[in-house]
Amino acid sequence: MEIKNQLKKYRKEKELTQADLAKDLDVSRQTVNAIETGKYDPSLELALKISQLFDTQVEKIFELKDNET
Repeated sequence: MEIKNQLKKYRKEKELTQADLAKDLDVSRQTVNAIETGKYDPSLELALKISQLFDTQVEKIFELKDNET
């Protein structure tokens, strides 16, 4: 299973840079980049902070994908 996300889409809709979002979430810009590119899955706490910041449900930003073919 893998986690897909729409973080970049939500960030761009709010016209935020990765650095802006990182500051709002109290993480590094590299962490935001790693989440957006799928190299890092955020903790539950961070995922909830992200969804709260964008005032939407966490499931609208993060989705669990089945890798089975």
